[in-house]
Amino acid sequence: MEKKFEDIKKEFMNASLDEKIRIYTSTQGLTVEQFKELLAYFPLKHLDKLEEAVNSI
Repeated sequence: MEKKFEDIKKEFMNASLDEKIRIYTSTQGLTVEQFKELLAYFPLKHLDKLEEAVNSI
């Protein structure tokens, strides 16, 4: 069964940096707005790591 966005968001909020990157890059079916909402819980000083991970997909 597909996880609900609220469950994904809770998992994301409590995850380590590496787990946040994994969740962000591997979760499918989210809207642009949902991805933006997850970004609100991502540490800005590490956006370069997320960008690198996204670009390597």
